[in-house]
Amino acid sequence: MPGTSGSGAVTRSTLRQQIADALRDEVLGGRLQPGQAFTVKEIAEQYGVSATPVREALVDLSAQGLLEADQHRGFRVHEYSVEDFRGMIEARSLITESMFLALDQDSRRLQNMEDPRIAAAVAGVRRRGEEAQRAATAGDLTVLIGYDLRFWRELSALFGNPYLADFLHRLRVQSWVCLVQHLRRLTELRGRLWSGHTDLVDALHRHDTATARSMLDAYHAHSIALIERQAAEAGTAPLRPIVGRPGK
Repeated sequence: MPGTSGSGAVTRSTLRQQIADALRDEVLGGRLQPGQAFTVKEIAEQYGVSATPVREALVDLSAQGLLEADQHRGFRVHEYSVEDFRGMIEARSLITESMFLALDQDSRRLQNMEDPRIAAAVAGVRRRGEEAQRAATAGDLTVLIGYDLRFWRELSALFGNPYLADFLHRLRVQSWVCLVQHLRRLTELRGRLWSGHTDLVDALHRHDTATARSMLDAYHAHSIALIERQAAEAGTAPLRPIVGRPGK
């Protein structure tokens, strides 16, 4: 409306995102457990804010698959199954395969280090990978998740399709939510988490998509085996065979 300041809407939008980010961190950190229910009022009181941005944040997280909305009871943390995780891996494989095909078709992509923008971007992705590797080796799940999400978001952005990058990021958040529900039961994670981030960057930078594909196949198989083992120990029977990359 003419003459109406938009600062209120901007503030609410920013608050909505901050609340969504905070709750996502609570789920990834295992502080909000699978199936745990809560209301808009409870979250609003916890953060000392009004109900409107909280409701909007919870709706956003529901649309992302992290929460389930119940019209009469509020919201609850979504419980993912091993089969859900397999579906996420299959979808992730389709996206990364499209990126590898783009690299196969354009040999200059990721290789023109004389371009300062490409050089800086690749170096930044590698730094995220180094941090993720250190956290994985140390078994620090919380730190790993943060750097791993940044690593994949920045890596996928190098391939030039923001829609694929956004979709992959959403899938990786959901994957981590699913994994966290199982990995938080383990008291020792050192040596059990994938730490091939920098090797993957190096393979892609060499234009060696065959090695990159092989690395991701092994990564996916390792992740599925890990979650299946934890699910079996919790009393859930294993499901269908491991999904490889498309066409395998």
